[in-house]
Amino acid sequence: MTKKPEKETEILICRNKRAYHEYEIFDKLECGIALQGPEVKSLRENGARLDEAYAKIEDGEVWLMNCEIPEYRMATTGNHLPKRPRKLLLHRREIGKFAGKASQQGFTLVPLRMYFKKGLAKVELAVARGKKLHDKRQAIKERETKREIGRMMARNSRGRRTR
Repeated sequence: MTKKPEKETEILICRNKRAYHEYEIFDKLECGIALQGPEVKSLRENGARLDEAYAKIEDGEVWLMNCEIPEYRMATTGNHLPKRPRKLLLHRREIGKFAGKASQQGFTLVPLRMYFKKGLAKVELAVARGKKLHDKRQAIKERETKREIGRMMARNSRGRRTR
């Protein structure tokens, strides 16, 4: 008898909503994150904030900077600093590949979302380039036209009846 593959359940902790508006996303990668005990409990209870977070590569390691994980209120000793740098867990070849792309002029590493996968905290990291103001306006214009077309299609389909 063969075993059926288990569904991979992801529990979303937080998303970086501003990332898709302010950056043009090119490549994504899932990576683990090294956390302390109270940080994991705080993530399960309070969540985190990725609004101002970014990743940087130092000495062949990737670090998540400016990510805010609030202190766990039930921890008495050994509580963590909310905005401390956290190490992201990647293979060397993945770091090398990402470092090459991110080191190009105008590119940066941006965390898109943080979630639990099979009980482990994960971060989705992306190589991105900042959008200019005219790029943002163009994206808003395209989104509004798609929405308007969808409304017109829905309106037309409601008017017809099948016999």
